[in-house]
Amino acid sequence: MDRGTLGPLLREARQRSLLTLEGLAEASGVSVRAISDIERGKRLPRQSTMNELLDALELDEDGRRRVVQASARRTGRTPQQLPPDLAVFRGRERALEVVRAFGSPAAGQAVICVIGGMAGVGKTALAVHWAHQVADRFPDGQLYVNLRAFQDTGSPLDPGEALGGFLTALGVPSSDIPRHTEQRSALFRERTASRQLVVVLDNARDAEQVRPLLPASAGCLTIVTSRDQLPGLVATEGASLISLDVWTPAEALAGLAARIGEGRCAAEPEDAAELVELCGFLPLAVAIVGAQLTAAPGMPLRVGVRELRESQPRLDALAADDRRVDVRAVFSWSYRALTAETQQFFRYLSVHPGPALSAEAAACLRGTPMATARQHLRRLTSASLLSRDADGRYVLHDLVRAYGAELMDREGDDRAGAEIRLLDYLRHNAHAGNRFLWDYPSGLPDVPVPGVVSVAIEGREEALDWYRQEESTAAAALRSLDGPRLRRHRVDVALEWTRYHQAAGRWAEEIAAQGLALAAALALDDPVAIASICHHLAHAAVIGPGDAEEAERAIDLMLAYLPRLPLEQQVRFEHRVCTLRDHQGRYPEALRHARNSLAIARDLGRPAGIARGLSAVAWFLALLDAYQEAVDACEEALPILRELGDRGHEAGTWDTLGYARQRLGDLDTAIADYRTALGICEELQLGFHRGQVLDHLASALLERGDVEQARATWNQAAEQFTALRVARAAEVRARIDALPARPIPALPRTAP
Repeated sequence: MDRGTLGPLLREARQRSLLTLEGLAEASGVSVRAISDIERGKRLPRQSTMNELLDALELDEDGRRRVVQASARRTGRTPQQLPPDLAVFRGRERALEVVRAFGSPAAGQAVICVIGGMAGVGKTALAVHWAHQVADRFPDGQLYVNLRAFQDTGSPLDPGEALGGFLTALGVPSSDIPRHTEQRSALFRERTASRQLVVVLDNARDAEQVRPLLPASAGCLTIVTSRDQLPGLVATEGASLISLDVWTPAEALAGLAARIGEGRCAAEPEDAAELVELCGFLPLAVAIVGAQLTAAPGMPLRVGVRELRESQPRLDALAADDRRVDVRAVFSWSYRALTAETQQFFRYLSVHPGPALSAEAAACLRGTPMATARQHLRRLTSASLLSRDADGRYVLHDLVRAYGAELMDREGDDRAGAEIRLLDYLRHNAHAGNRFLWDYPSGLPDVPVPGVVSVAIEGREEALDWYRQEESTAAAALRSLDGPRLRRHRVDVALEWTRYHQAAGRWAEEIAAQGLALAAALALDDPVAIASICHHLAHAAVIGPGDAEEAERAIDLMLAYLPRLPLEQQVRFEHRVCTLRDHQGRYPEALRHARNSLAIARDLGRPAGIARGLSAVAWFLALLDAYQEAVDACEEALPILRELGDRGHEAGTWDTLGYARQRLGDLDTAIADYRTALGICEELQLGFHRGQVLDHLASALLERGDVEQARATWNQAAEQFTALRVARAAEVRARIDALPARPIPALPRTAP
């Protein structure tokens, strides 16, 4: 019986008979509620009930025949087209919590839910599992169709063909099914208008393929799966979107155990965990590995781990005779749906070595303008070949990356060019950002490679935001991108990023980056680059969590290359050695290197080198108790530094003056000198040097008897050192804990 036809006919007959619902109920013996439900298509009457209504209505022969014909269209069939629910279905609790809200017929509104996600992520499994769970709430049955959007069968299924199958399942005789899609869609909406159905539209291509297949009834639940996110369906049809990601590690382990047995996983838990990790937690990949292991029940899991780890390319280990469960094949169906330009853009993304990439980095990989890159990224995200993380960056699954790399090699794309552009993007924008992080430029040239994006950086916070966005990319690029053509680029990236690492207290990251760059610099036999990297390595080791031996090796290598440097560079590096010896507490050696730097600068007639050399010499004289000589050297250096505009070294020189005058007993002048130095450090945001000056100022305040001011100042110093993650923070806190004991001598400051 077709309720969509019977209900209106019954209402029309009652009204022609001039009967209210209550009148027909009294005449027929059928309840008012039952008659109302039949007229609204909410229930199907038994044949005896139908006969009682027809008798009470006293219809003429034609009217009775029409109602009887409508009643006769009931075939007795309830469509049950759902595929079987997977016995090994596991996980997805969070997604199921979301979809349970859609599990009952909604009042006055058809419910449409789109399950989107990358190939192999388990969209169909979730849709079918969900449909089986709620099937009892939809008594008129379940409709299912594979729309064949992403598979080897050729063209996607025509909506008209799918409608033909649905109408047949609903009991429409083939002779009554129209030829054209629009007419079939109208008939489908008519036949489902008062039904309660679950409709699963699996593997959809786009919204245009789906729209003709949507039932009109508020009592229907439509579940659509697609690798495309179907934004048109969400926007115009009010569909809800569930973006399905790969399994969590726990879900992946449960999925593997469901296939090979709980005992087998429990016997080798670490190998089971590594297996699913090598599968990228992708349900399809886990299923393939599970099937392979099931076929070899005696094989230890560690053997499977070794085979999967050593398989090159990785996707070969996840291949299958059935292309529907072959990871490479299912990825290919998404790839083939892209335009040629987006296909090429996708291939270049595989060069990126990090876990997530920014739109700017993506544009550089292909060497394309930002507007074009964003278009490609939107298409790839919509096709579920990319996803987005919480920071808005684009995430390429490891197995999708491997597939893209295979395609790149097959198509002969310019991998080396992409690697160079990525490295130069990291260098060029770090160079731009360093204007706001450090008072001294790197001295490296800045001519970006064609195709490199220049990010607009107009302040310190914008610079730090860019650095944080690309931090994981820079680390991965230095670690992964190698080869003779990339050595200079790797060196330059490490040298530019040192400013951020120092400003943010990223000492372990700095040591790792400079260590990788050192190998490239040695291969280039570039003495200046080698000396620079050794300085940064040693600096990070003595300031951060490095060890003394590591620092000493770097300093020894730098000293070995000093004779090969031009004299102007020798001025710089003699000065740098003295600062490192200062951190090590080796003050006589530090003074010797400071005097070497000053002597070479005087011979060359370089005011900047002379002023910096005087400042360094003054500091080490002060540390070696030659206080008046230190004051004299500072007073000679300060006018030169002010004329040069070298505010950073000027701050260090004022700090040295304060240190020397404090020990000469002139406390008030010393405190004024410290405050001058502190003001410059705060103006230039020189974090580490600010901490040192605060330490010295606190000791002078305590010596003058200002215990609480000293305590507050040392607290500021401790906070500064803690923010920079340097060991000196603990030593300053020990000073605070010792208050109000007798004055404790301040730790020495490093050379300016």
